[in-house]
Amino acid sequence: MLKLDFHPAGRHFLQIPGPSPVPDRILRAISYPTIDHRGPEFGALGLQVLANIKKIFKTEQPVVIYPASGTGAWEAALTNTLSPGDTVLMYETGHFATLWQKMAEALGLKPEFIGLPGIEGWRRGVQADMIEERLRKDAQHAIKAVCVVHNETSTGVTSDIAAVRKAIDAAGHPALLLVDTISGLASADYRHDEWGVDVTVSGSQKGLMLPPGISFNAVSKKALAAAKTAKLPKAFWAWGEIIEMNASGYWPYTPNTNLLYGLSEALEMIMEEGLDNVFARHQRLAKACRAAVKAWGLEVQCADPAVYSPVLTGVMTPSGFDADVIRKIIYQNFNMSLGTGLGKMKGGMFRIGHLGEANDLSLMATLAGCEMGLKLAGVPLAGSGVAAAMNDLTSDKRSRD
Repeated sequence: MLKLDFHPAGRHFLQIPGPSPVPDRILRAISYPTIDHRGPEFGALGLQVLANIKKIFKTEQPVVIYPASGTGAWEAALTNTLSPGDTVLMYETGHFATLWQKMAEALGLKPEFIGLPGIEGWRRGVQADMIEERLRKDAQHAIKAVCVVHNETSTGVTSDIAAVRKAIDAAGHPALLLVDTISGLASADYRHDEWGVDVTVSGSQKGLMLPPGISFNAVSKKALAAAKTAKLPKAFWAWGEIIEMNASGYWPYTPNTNLLYGLSEALEMIMEEGLDNVFARHQRLAKACRAAVKAWGLEVQCADPAVYSPVLTGVMTPSGFDADVIRKIIYQNFNMSLGTGLGKMKGGMFRIGHLGEANDLSLMATLAGCEMGLKLAGVPLAGSGVAAAMNDLTSDKRSRD
């Protein structure tokens, strides 16, 4: 029998930007006995979940729920709306935008990847003017869709989706707008209908506080119309039969029943707190986290304060210090996981997640672990990030009292 020699006391601190820690209340819901997914009790659960998830996307249109990861919902968004050889304009903001672009290529689409050059493009949000400029040049309307990432998990940048819609409209272009908010949903303000998004992609393991295994497509009337003529192969991902059966609370295949129990509980928790209060809490914690990074004398990965993410903070490490070595030191000494740098940022940054059920004390414990780990790694710090964050959080509370 394999003997594991790493048994630290207390809970592991999972401070990556997703999967986020699953609250006990949701874990208990997931543990309920599995029921007949064709029976009346499940139909009632399905109708409730399908109605409440619309409130999170801020939409009156259908939200398709898949037993899959967010990657599956990426594929569903593309295959339901596009045909082989279609040109797709995709904007590079980081690692996950890049992965979506590679998927488009693999599916037989022709993605055109635009963005700011080099590392700079991974430190800023979507430049809507670049999208408008490119669409204005597409007089024949060869571009069938624009794909952007709302909250880029690899960099800590939250792009302005309303500005992207305005850019498409200003160009007078009929392209669909497809948006990935896998890490943004239920943590950062998002408005599917108001912002004119045609397909929104998301997943369960971030702001919804669930384990991985559920993903979503929120779809507009325009997207549903496009699906009628889209020619990319699809069977499991096809919207039509799913939406038809969802009308009575069921799915055309076996859904992930127990995760839907958890989703129902998560939606109740979010609505009890109030969605706007959830967004405000995430903004408070993100602001305090950035105060800590500044006090350490380190640089935040996102270079534009207007698009700082409320979900995570990317911390750039000084030259000569490998961020993954620092992460390892923190894990081994304090039983805490931080997000690694991805793609172009590998080894040059680590990511602090402050999403889901995060609160003041969970953030302070996280920052204490980071500060101790940075010191153990020999990183010269300008001051105490812990003290700066505490001051930020308590000042905020005093200003509200």
